[in-house]
Formats: sequence, structure tokens, C-alpha cells
Amino acid sequence: MHRSASRLTRLIACAAVPVILAVSGCSSDSDSGTGSGADGGSKSDGGSASAPTAKPTPTLEKVAFAKLPEPCKTLAAKTIGALVPEAKDADGTAAKSNDLSSRATCSWNGLDEDGLKGSSYRWLAVSMARYDSHESLGGGNKRAAEQYAKQVEAAKTAEGATGVQAQPASGIGDEATTVVSRAKKQVDFFNQTVVVRTENVVITLDYNGASYEGQKAPDTAKLLQDAVAAAKEAVASVAGANKQ
Repeated sequence: MHRSASRLTRLIACAAVPVILAVSGCSSDSDSGTGSGADGGSKSDGGSASAPTAKPTPTLEKVAFAKLPEPCKTLAAKTIGALVPEAKDADGTAAKSNDLSSRATCSWNGLDEDGLKGSSYRWLAVSMARYDSHESLGGGNKRAAEQYAKQVEAAKTAEGATGVQAQPASGIGDEATTVVSRAKKQVDFFNQTVVVRTENVVITLDYNGASYEGQKAPDTAKLLQDAVAAAKEAVASVAGANKQ
């Protein structure tokens, strides 16, 4: 009986060996499948997905002019003295602006009385508008060109203006137009407007004159000549204000 029990114990032990080996083999197969089997390859592919490419930010055009000159110092004192004799305020009158680096205007007026020969009136104004490059609105030069065209059209269609003549002008900034007209108020006013674009800045110079009490009517050719010279001076002032 004892002998039979011992033999039975040995048979059970031997029978258990293949079971243990079989379990070990399954475990080994599972480990190797993790590194190189089909499941392992799938995990590796998922981890290598590339991120979406970001769109490049568009480069804005760098404008030539970052500021404007002081409006009432755009023209020299001698220029004011010549164009507006007996100016009421030789220092000029600046218009209000929320941002003088972008918009500025100054004007002068004067009545030159000459006794029995009558009186001459002159009015001069310089307006400047500067445009920066904007991501949604476009480059500064493009925006200035659009405003330049609007200013020329405004001068041509001014209320009460008659005999309007508009001509391109060379040698003033990047593009320029002169607009000559006549307006009847208490007396005849002869208007000269010079609209100029220099890079990203638009300059509108208005110069008009009238005569009273028998004074000879203003020489319109001389008025235009003076207006063009003053516009060139204004262009130079914008460039000078932006020198480093």
C-alpha cells in the first residue's frame, strides 16, 4: 500500500511538468508579441502621427514714414510770409487731432490792404494723412494711394466750384494732381489744390485768393505756381521729420 502511494505521487509530479512548460511557453510568446507582433506594430504606428502644419504669418509691408512733421511748421516762415501777406497769425492755426502722428492740419489767412488800390485776401491750408500697413486693410502705400484718389475727386467736386481743371503734376512725391477752380461767394475766389502722395503719406494743400474794393484779380498762374512750390516743401518736411 505504501509502495502504491509513492508510485502515484511520482506519476502526478511527472504529469505536472508539461503543464508548467506549457504555461511558460505561452507567457514567452506573449512577451515577444508585445515587442514585434501585430499588436506591437499597431501601437508604434499610432504614436508616430504628425501634428498639423501651422500657416505662416503674412509679412506686412514696412512703411517709409512713421510720423508727420508738426503741421504749423511744415512750411517755412518765409513761405508763409510770401504766400499769405499780413497773415492774421503767422504761426498758423492747427486743427484738432486725436493722433498727430497720423493726421494733422494747419491753416493761415490774411488780408493785405493797400489803401485806395483795394485789398487782397489769401488762405492757405496744409493737411497730411499717414497710413500704416494693416493685416486686413493692406500695405501703407496702397492705403495712401486709395486716399489720394479720394482727395483728388473731392477737390474736383467741391461745392460751388466752376471751371474745374485737373492735371497730373510731375516732380512732386510719388504722384500728384493739381486742381484749379473758381467759386463765387461775395467775390470770386480762385482755388488751387495740390494733392500729393509721398510713400504712405497723402498731402492736400489748398491755396486760394480773392480781391476786394477794386484790387486786380489774383494771377491764377502765379497762385498755382506758389501752391506747387509749397507742396514740394511739405513733401520735404515729411521726409525730414522721419530722418534718424
